Amino acid sequence: MSAELRLPVVLMVLLALAGLALVGFYVSPGHEGSFKENMIPQLIGFCLEGFFLVGLLSLLQKAQEQRQRRALWLSLRGSLRGLLSRLDIALLPPHAEPAPSPALEQDPAVVKRYLRELAGARLELEDMLALKREAIEVLGLGRDMIPVAAQLSTAHMRWWIAIVDSLRQMSRAGTRAALEQAASRFLQNLVAFDALEL
Repeated sequence: MSAELRLPVVLMVLLALAGLALVGFYVSPGHEGSFKENMIPQLIGFCLEGFFLVGLLSLLQKAQEQRQRRALWLSLRGSLRGLLSRLDIALLPPHAEPAPSPALEQDPAVVKRYLRELAGARLELEDMLALKREAIEVLGLGRDMIPVAAQLSTAHMRWWIAIVDSLRQMSRAGTRAALEQAASRFLQNLVAFDALEL
């Protein structure tokens, strides 16, 4: 359980236990008096309200944060769609359909598959030039999105910087070996980026 959720869960458990203890005290015989008749129902109500408020507010806040983090992650991954599309076309078997855009933008399994296929493939010259051109175009956007990656976590930022560096290497590659090595490093960095927890 994350530290963000631990405190609200502990508070909910304490409020639930206190509420149950107060209910038990209220329904038990004896100890009659104004304290039991006036204060105990109010304390039970306080425990119930606190339980639901803490629980609902923490769940709503967590859901909102998760949506925001997912949107940031999608914007980062979406910026690489063009390059992944070029890789998809370069590695596409004959008579096969290209991967759909949502898979390129969101599916980590697609990136892992490209990494495996790239290791045993020999790219055509036209595909290599298209990859290099796309890397040149995406490089500036990738640099601009480093602060977006930093909003997710320092680990996301470090891997995003590694991705940008591999884009730079692709854009400067002068040989087949250099381009294929940079493309492989790009995919490895992207696999590591995708593996990080949101």
